Amino acid sequence: MKYLICGMMAAYALLGVTGMAAAQGCGPAPSGSNEFDKSEPLTLEQAVIRAGNSSPEVRQAALESRAAMADADQAGRRINPAVTLEAENFAGSGALDGFNAFETTLSVEQTFRLGRKRFLSESAARAEAALASAECEVQKLEAQRLAGELFIELEASIALSEVASASADLAEEFASLVARRVDAGASAPPELSRAKAEAAILQAAADMARGEAEARALELASVWGSPAVDFLLPNQEQWMLGADRLDSEPSGTTHPQIRAARAAIDAGAAETERARAGAWPDVTVSAGVRRFEDTGDQAFLAGVSLPLPLFDSNQDAVRAAKLRSQKAEISSRATEARLLAEQTRLVSQVRAAQSRLERLESEALPLSESAYASAAEGYRVGKFNLTATLEARRSLIETRTAVIDARMALHTQTLRLRALIGAAPFEGDIQ
Repeated sequence: MKYLICGMMAAYALLGVTGMAAAQGCGPAPSGSNEFDKSEPLTLEQAVIRAGNSSPEVRQAALESRAAMADADQAGRRINPAVTLEAENFAGSGALDGFNAFETTLSVEQTFRLGRKRFLSESAARAEAALASAECEVQKLEAQRLAGELFIELEASIALSEVASASADLAEEFASLVARRVDAGASAPPELSRAKAEAAILQAAADMARGEAEARALELASVWGSPAVDFLLPNQEQWMLGADRLDSEPSGTTHPQIRAARAAIDAGAAETERARAGAWPDVTVSAGVRRFEDTGDQAFLAGVSLPLPLFDSNQDAVRAAKLRSQKAEISSRATEARLLAEQTRLVSQVRAAQSRLERLESEALPLSESAYASAAEGYRVGKFNLTATLEARRSLIETRTAVIDARMALHTQTLRLRALIGAAPFEGDIQ
């Protein structure tokens, strides 16, 4: 029995081990880097970083990326050996009665994958892990872009709320002017009722605008998984998001979607190589010791098992891998073309939005303000009627709203362009 144990230990000594590869992958920033000064108003850069670090979708994608790295580690491990203990020629009849002719065999089997299967399987798994990491980066950029757009919408909602409040105050002041004219007998009492009704409508609009701003703040906080608003509302002075020279600014990076598409090509190529290796049969080598109880002798035994690839040489798996690899190449070319077209479209939209905003701010808004001031003064001295004055005020409110809408459109398109080319506030997180 001592000889059997020594033989078994010698068989185990032939086996090797593989180390676990370090797995990083896409993931949130280290603990402690997600903290922000919540006593200061939220900025666009902070919103983008928080979304990239704490978004539930990004964290899920990061876990999937790390799981793919673990799968790659597992794919690189060797097949475990098998230990077999056999007893034969006992409890029979005649000379084999009892345990007189008892034979004991202890053997170890090890299967070896030929055709570099282990290496190619690990390479294919690493390529899949790289694809998962690239897809995580895509998800991260999407979360950051969404947070940036919601931040801009929040600032627009705050600006609209301020315009609505100012319009309601303006309506209250004008209602007081109408009341003085009614008391003086210069205007009919129904005009006061109409002015007060207009003031009430604008006050209701201001209440709704404040509610919209609160809803936008909650929606933004939900991007990084917060159930409540955990930041101070941004200041309007932080609104500016320059778009100068973005059409020609080199990013020095590759868009995450392109990286993911290229990673898919690499994964397809690696899978094709792994499938080709499947045509090689695996060989199983066994070695052991047998003891004969009737004579007390021992003997070594050895064996080799090799399947014959008569019916299956993995040819269908190779064909399927090639087809998927071709699909990945088509997808990669389509992704690059789509992103290039999107960049051209965004540059055009940014220019158009910039021109619209400049015209509204430099021409339409000053004219509307002047028109209302003249109409209000004219009504006060009796030159204009109430309807003309209210129409002038309505035009002023619409123009102010249009300015905010144009500014939000400009900054939204600019933000999308910056996300596309990897410019601030996205640089450093996606590069």
